[in-house]
Order: sequence, then C-alpha cells, then structure tokens
Amino acid sequence: MNTQPLTSSQISSFQQDGYLLIDGLLDTAEVALLQRAARGDATMQQAAMDVRDTEGRSTGLSLWNHPGEDIYGAIARSERIVYGMQQLLDDEVYHYHSKLSAKEPRVGGAWEWHQDYGYWYENGCLYPDMASVFIAVDRCTQENGCIQVLRGSHLCGRIDHGRYGEQTGADPARVEPLKERCELVHCVMEPGAGLFFHANLLHASAANLSDEARWGLLCCYNTRHNDPFEDSHHPRYTPLDVLPDHAIKQVGATGTQPSQEFLRQQDDQTTG
Repeated sequence: MNTQPLTSSQISSFQQDGYLLIDGLLDTAEVALLQRAARGDATMQQAAMDVRDTEGRSTGLSLWNHPGEDIYGAIARSERIVYGMQQLLDDEVYHYHSKLSAKEPRVGGAWEWHQDYGYWYENGCLYPDMASVFIAVDRCTQENGCIQVLRGSHLCGRIDHGRYGEQTGADPARVEPLKERCELVHCVMEPGAGLFFHANLLHASAANLSDEARWGLLCCYNTRHNDPFEDSHHPRYTPLDVLPDHAIKQVGATGTQPSQEFLRQQDDQTTG
C-alpha cells in the first residue's frame, strides 16, 4: 500500500498555491465506471437538490456524509486520495462528506466565490485544516463552467460569508481586492483529473452555457486533530477504512447500489 503517493514538490506547490491539479488521478477504465454509475444512478439523482445561482440557473447537488460500499465510497477511501490528503494536511484525515455536482448543458448554474471553511467553521471546526478533491466526471472547460481559483488566496485567512441567491458566498468587499492580488486560474480538466484544494482557497465557477455536461465528484476531508468541538450535520472524527486503489475497479464493476443516506442541508451547498 502506497502511503506517500505525492512528491515533495507537489506538497510544496499545494502549500504555496492552495491547490494541486493532478491529471489522470483516475485512469480511463475507472472514469468509465464512474460515468456509468453516476449517470445511471436514479437514487442519487432523485436525492439531488436543485441549487440556483443569482441568475436563476440551477445545478443538481447530491450530498452524503459516510462513504458507502459503492464506487463513490471506493474512490473516497482509495489510498491514492486518502494518503495524498494526509500528506497535504500533515495529519490523519477522515471523510467529512462527498457531493456529486451536475451542471447540465445550457442550464447549469454558476457558483459564487467562496471558501469551504467559510461555512465549515460554523460546524464546530476550529481550524481550516481541511481540504477537498474535485474529480472530473466530464471534461471541464471554461465554456461549461470549470472551477476557477485565486492562486494563493488560502493564505488570507477565513473571510465572512453571506447568502447570495440560494448560495453561500464570500464577502465581495474582500474578494474583489484579492482578485487584484492573486492570479485567477481556470482549472481545465479532462475526465479523471483531480483538483485537491485547501478549505480556505477562494474558488468559483461560471454557468454552463455550452452543449456539454459538466459533472464532478467532490470528496471532502477533515483532519483528526480538527475534530469538531460540537455536533453538526457532518460527522466528527470517524476512522477511515482505507481501500487499495484496485478496489475502485472491483467495486465499480459490480454495479453495487448506493448505500448513502443523503443530506438536504441548506448551509453548505456551495461547491465547484
């Protein structure tokens, strides 16, 4: 089992920039299994929330706390992701929650500029020692609303967040000057690419005005030392049963039905 999947230069890049983009985090066969599962998953789609942006465009968002015995859980518990997260956050991590975000062609909505810690802070997490990985189910381009990040913005600390449309967004009075100081990066990704990003990194995405869908799987993690001091709708420290990387193909090939209990919370729907 490879407990050190990332290089020292990748870790340094994450610490400096607040994100790390890895092409081919999932291989071609794993991507095909994920695409088949996600698009054929009626239970997941029925559980999806319809989240609207300030223009009224909507994105489907399914949200669950604990990784199940399906392909989503196999990915979230895979050694390449869990141990990579532990290298980036320098501690044991546990699964905080996962999300499937579905931006459909022409109608998929935008996501406001935000930090994930802007709302996880309200869940009793005292430190921003948390991170997520966005895995591209489809090709992500500027045209279909790929994730945008402000390079290095995670170093500015937590920004106050408020409601914009049906979403939680960062205070524009802070975001605008940061746009002048931090490089704006459009994270163009091929299917299977993974974007690891710090909980304080400012990120957003535009609406999908293209003819191509833009779906993504997000797996979010907290550190053991950051175990929340109070209960919320997301779990406290729960040890992860890490799976070998080959389990993704094994589980995906069985077509196991999802076993998650889906959430319909309104306070942390924002995502890439």
